[in-house]
Amino acid sequence: MKSKKLSRYAVWAAVLFFVGTLFPYAYAAADNSLKQLRTFVDVLEFVKENYVEKTDTDKLISGAIKGVVNELDDFSQYLDPKDYKELKNDTRGDFGGLGMRLQMVDGFVTVMTPMPGTPAFKAGIMPGDRIVFVDDKDLEGMSLEDAVQLMRGEVGSKVKITVSRKNEKEQYENLPDFHFKREKIVPEVVYYRMLPDGVGYLYMVDFSGHSTEEVKKALTDLQKQGMNSLVLDLRFNPGGLLTGAVDIAKLFLQPDEMIVYTKGRKQEYYQEFKTASEPDYPDLPMAVLVNQGSASASEIVAGALQDNHRAFVVGQRTFGKASVQQVLPLSGGAGLRLTIAKYYTPSGRLIQRDYRDKSKAEEGGIFPDVEIVVSAEDEAKVFMQYNNIVHTPGKETSKIEFTEKDPVLDKAVEILTGKISLDQAKEQSQKEAQKRKEEKENKKVNSSEKTAEAKKKDSAAEVNSDAAVQKEGEKNSAAEKTGK
Repeated sequence: MKSKKLSRYAVWAAVLFFVGTLFPYAYAAADNSLKQLRTFVDVLEFVKENYVEKTDTDKLISGAIKGVVNELDDFSQYLDPKDYKELKNDTRGDFGGLGMRLQMVDGFVTVMTPMPGTPAFKAGIMPGDRIVFVDDKDLEGMSLEDAVQLMRGEVGSKVKITVSRKNEKEQYENLPDFHFKREKIVPEVVYYRMLPDGVGYLYMVDFSGHSTEEVKKALTDLQKQGMNSLVLDLRFNPGGLLTGAVDIAKLFLQPDEMIVYTKGRKQEYYQEFKTASEPDYPDLPMAVLVNQGSASASEIVAGALQDNHRAFVVGQRTFGKASVQQVLPLSGGAGLRLTIAKYYTPSGRLIQRDYRDKSKAEEGGIFPDVEIVVSAEDEAKVFMQYNNIVHTPGKETSKIEFTEKDPVLDKAVEILTGKISLDQAKEQSQKEAQKRKEEKENKKVNSSEKTAEAKKKDSAAEVNSDAAVQKEGEKNSAAEKTGK
C-alpha cells in the first residue's frame, strides 16, 4: 500500500513538472486542467496496475508528453535525452566523412563518385568500387543508411575501409585497407550551365553554410560566358539556413527591401529581414522555378523575389514549410522543439501550410505566376541527370548530357527570351488550370454517377433476390400442402 502511494505521488510530481515546464500559463484554467490531470493520473495508475504486461511509468509519461507536443503541429517535437543529444551534435556540425556519393547496387554499397578534394578522392577511391568492410564490420545485408553512419564520425577521427574493385578479369577483389582521417565534407550544392540565347541556368540543391559563396562563383562564371538573364531553379530544394536565403535574396534586391518577416504570439518573436546594401545583380532579368518539393529557405527566396517584382515564378505551388522552432533544454537531458513563430512574405502572405485543417487549404506555400503541372516522377528524371556527373581521380570530369524534357524550364526560357510575354503565359496558365479543374469535377461527377448506378443495381438485385426467396418459399409451402 505504501509503495502504491509513493507511485501515485511520483506520477503526480512528474505530471505537475511536465505541465509547469511546457505550459507555464496553464494555471489560468486551473479547475478544468486539474480535472483533466486527475483523469490522466487515474488512467496512468490503472494501466500501471492492471495492464496485461508490466509497464515502465517513465516511458508512459514520455509517450504522453510526445502526444501533447505532436498535437500542436508537424514540427514541434519532444526530444528524449538521446534525440536531444543527437540534435545538439548535428547543430554543432562536428561530424565529418570521407566524401563519396554512394548507392546500393546488386546488394553492395557502391561508390558512384568520390567528390574532388575529399579524403576518398585523394586516396584514389574509384567510381564502381564496393565498400565491403568499415572498421572490420561486414556491410553485407546492411542498409545504405546504416553503412553511411559507420563511415560518419567526428572530424579528425580515424576509420578503416576495405574496398573491393574489379580486376582485369572483371572480377571483384579486395584491395589493401584504406586508412582515413575524417574531414568536414562540403557537398556540391550548385550546378549551373549556359542555355541558348544568353540564358544562365543555376540549380541550388539546398541552402547550406557555403551556398551563397558557391552561387556567387557560379554567377560570375555565367556572366563571363555572356549571361543576360537568369533561371534560378529551386525545385526539390528543401531549404536550409535562413541566413543563406537572406544572403541569396540580397544579391538581387534593392536596398531597404523586405525579404521576409516572422510573427508569433509574442511581440519579441516579430523580426524583419531587409536588404541593406546595393545588390550585385540589380537588373538581371530573372525567373525562379519551384515545385511541391521546394520548402523553407527556397520559399523565402521565391516569395521575396516575387513580392518585390524582381522575378517571376514558374512551376507548381511550393510545399509550405516556414516556421520558427526554438529548442529548449528540459531536466533529465531531454529537450523541446517548439514552434514559436511563422514566416511571412513581404506582402504579408503566410508561407506555412496547415495540412491538418482542410478549411485552410488555400493558405500557405508560394503560388507561381505561371503554373506548369508536371508529375514528380518526370521532374525527378530531370534532376537525376545530375547524378551522372562522375569524378574519377586522374581524369577530367566528363560533361553531362541533358536529354530529359523540362517543360517548366522551357516556359521560363520562352518568357525570358521574349518568345511569349509574361501576361500571355499567365493567361495560358489560367486556361489550363481551369481545364484541369473541369476535368477533375467531371471525373468526380462520373464517379458519383457510377457509384449511384452501382447502388441502384445492388438494390434491384436485392429486391429480385427477396422476390425469388419469397416465390421459392410459396412454392415449398404449396408442395407441403399437396403432400399432406
